[in-house]
This record gives sequence, structure tokens and C-alpha cells, in this order.
Amino acid sequence: MESHHTMPQPMPVTTVQLNHTAVYAKDRRLSAEFIAAILGVEVAAPFGPFLPVDLGNGVTLDYYELTDEPIQAQHYAFLVPDEQFDAMIARLEAVGVTYYADPDHTEPGAINRLFGGRGAYFDDPSGHNMEIMTRPYARP
Repeated sequence: MESHHTMPQPMPVTTVQLNHTAVYAKDRRLSAEFIAAILGVEVAAPFGPFLPVDLGNGVTLDYYELTDEPIQAQHYAFLVPDEQFDAMIARLEAVGVTYYADPDHTEPGAINRLFGGRGAYFDDPSGHNMEIMTRPYARP
């Protein structure tokens, strides 16, 4: 008797969702491991030239190494659980990375309390302006 194995069919996509984004880095492993350590998530196995960081919500940051050209700094904002925020700040402090209350980095060592939550900004090893926040921004 012939056995027929079928792959489970994924649920149809009903809304637009971010699946992954490429993050350029001077050293993909250093940058991927840095953000994974701060956020408390995992670096996945390499996928071609990319080193993915799985954010746990179906989205990956796919780190790609650019060694022969400058990195254009980008901004990446992460909505994080309130109960994990203090641990993330402590991990930044433990590795000697200054965090700021504002995106222009004028208030070192401080957090903000926008929209009833808490937030902070910091640079990753490639100069990207990273943000952690416990409440999404209120949109008009």
C-alpha cells in the first residue's frame, strides 16, 4: 500500500504582515548576537548570506554583512513586554552600552514614559538607532 504524506497547508494570509527585513551590518554575527542578547531572543541558523534573529512573532531581522561600503543607519523599534524592560536595560548596562530617553541621544542613562509606557534608545554595533518601548505610539 502506497503511503501519501502531505505537508500541512499554512493558513491563508488575511492581512499584510511584516515577515522579515534585511539589516545591514559591518559584522553580521556581532550585530545579530548583540540585539538577540539585549532582547532576550535567539539567533537562528544562517540562511544563505543572512543571519536571522527571530523576534518570536513571525518576524525576523536578517542580518547581512556589508564590508566594502558604509552602513546607512536605520531606526528599528521593538515593542517589548513591560515585565522584560528592566532586564533589557540591565543587559545594556552590563555590556556598557549607553541608552537614552530620546531618539537624538541627548538624555543619556534615562528612559522615557511616552503613552503611559517606558522606552529607551541605543546604538547597535553598526550604528543603527534601536528603540525598546512597552507601549505602541498613539496614532491620530
